[in-house]
Amino acid sequence: MAQRNASIVSASGRKRSVAEEPVTSVLKGGDIPYDPDHEWNADEEVLAALGYKPEFKREFTLWTTFCVSFAVLGLLPSFASTLYYGMGYAGTAGMTWGWLVAMIGIQSVAASMAELCSSMPTSGGLYYASAVLAPPGWGPFAAWITGWSNWLGQITGAPSVNYGTAAMILAAASVQNPSYVPTNYQTWLLTVFIMLIHGCMASLPTRWIARVNAAGSIFNIIALIVVLILIPAGTNREDQGLPRFAPSSEVWGDIYAGTDFPNGVSVLMSFIGVIWTMSGYDSPFHLSEECSNANIASPRAIFLTSAVGGTFGWFLQLVVAYTVVDIGAALDSDLGQPFAAYLTQVLPQKAAMAVLSLTIIAGFAMGQGCMIAASRVTFAYARDDCFPLSKYWKHVNTYTKTPVNAVWFNNIIGCCLLCLIFGGSLAVGALFSIGAIAAFVAFTTPIFIRVFFVGNRFRPGPWNLGKFSIPIGCIASAFVALMVPILCLPSVTGSDLTSDTMNWTCLVYGAPMFAILIWWVVSARKWFKGPKVNVAHMMLGREGAMLEGQEMKDEDRSSDEDRIGGEKKVPGEMPKGAQVGDMKPHGL
Repeated sequence: MAQRNASIVSASGRKRSVAEEPVTSVLKGGDIPYDPDHEWNADEEVLAALGYKPEFKREFTLWTTFCVSFAVLGLLPSFASTLYYGMGYAGTAGMTWGWLVAMIGIQSVAASMAELCSSMPTSGGLYYASAVLAPPGWGPFAAWITGWSNWLGQITGAPSVNYGTAAMILAAASVQNPSYVPTNYQTWLLTVFIMLIHGCMASLPTRWIARVNAAGSIFNIIALIVVLILIPAGTNREDQGLPRFAPSSEVWGDIYAGTDFPNGVSVLMSFIGVIWTMSGYDSPFHLSEECSNANIASPRAIFLTSAVGGTFGWFLQLVVAYTVVDIGAALDSDLGQPFAAYLTQVLPQKAAMAVLSLTIIAGFAMGQGCMIAASRVTFAYARDDCFPLSKYWKHVNTYTKTPVNAVWFNNIIGCCLLCLIFGGSLAVGALFSIGAIAAFVAFTTPIFIRVFFVGNRFRPGPWNLGKFSIPIGCIASAFVALMVPILCLPSVTGSDLTSDTMNWTCLVYGAPMFAILIWWVVSARKWFKGPKVNVAHMMLGREGAMLEGQEMKDEDRSSDEDRIGGEKKVPGEMPKGAQVGDMKPHGL
């Protein structure tokens, strides 16, 4: 094979090999775009080599990025919102050892995603990675499926979180005034009001958003620790003639008969609570274009969010599992919110209201984080013209330097989705189901492609899993392949299965995705070519020429058909003759 040491010219005039750059380029020949009047910093070089020009201020750090993702994770409000599934399907056994089993798969997904983020730190995230890693000719289709699945999960995030927050606020009112019974109309109005507040907050400049989310995440952490201490210390189980804590044999061994399926399947069905709770760690991927030292800080934030969240989440599960008095009564309470009902079982009223108040504030911070993450996803996809009227949604506000239009585009859709509230608890519960299944399908698609189609040809970033990359990716893929059908199962079978008890996840998620597939076959396959390159760049071998404003041809735009010196370049593979310089693996 012919080998060549391609070089580029930096703004300082020094000629250097493309292999010196810590990037994974999808441009033709692996070239690095440059502006002769601007000296690229490390983050700009990484992003430009991936095909995009810098458009945001990089004012997020590892800490503030972690804060956004931890706020989106929102352990306390997420747990409170999904307690109906986590405890209702399998009882305390699903909450204790069931959580640990689920976290093996979830942490594998997070680690594999972090590895992709280090190699390709763009706002497009998983959608971009799917396009780059897919086999020849399949890149646009892989990006299309991943992007739309991820977007469906993202736009349901803020509405579902804010619905849970509104339900807890109204449940608190019912605790204070037992004669008050919230109506669907009141729940809808309150949820929409919270959505509008979050839309205004998500439209602020990046620096302000980073500070707000840092404060919100700090509060989330403090509130979680307070709750972990307050419930065991303040429980009044002994006043009810019960031991202070339930026996471990019951907590770990008894499986609550919340479904008509065998116990093992019931435990797997309870994982919807774990999966939905632990689905916010992709946020650093979407914020990577606003983060300094992105190809290290962003993947670290992904891994830490899942690891820290999983650990503290399990502690919270243990606290509730060891103190709950009556699972059935908590699930069927007139308060309409199982977590609020649980608190009234195990705590005096004032203590219960204190915990509920902390959860509500944490839920507010979580909803705002979800709004931010979703807007960055919408911006990234609109930048590649995935949506009708994309030119409006990809606009970056000249004052705030944030995608304000994308924020309000998502907000309007979210408010429309909240009309499901009028269909009852099962209908609005579809928001949670979509969030779980859509997110994990999007998370795992590029991981599956990387493991089974790219293999050892993958070019990792500075944060990577080394020799454990493929085994961990296999675990992640197998976990999601198992959970997707499980999440679609109804809790009852036979004659008890009616339209009111049916699990509508397969329809609510499947119908839009089926329509998207039809759109692809009928139209999108003709014009959608995957992630676009929107920077003027210099092709290798043409060191003296800048190809300003030139649109890449369809065959050049496909990341998997690029050639170097007439030879086919494999996606993710180092250019022939290049040396790994700054791309040496550093492990975890």
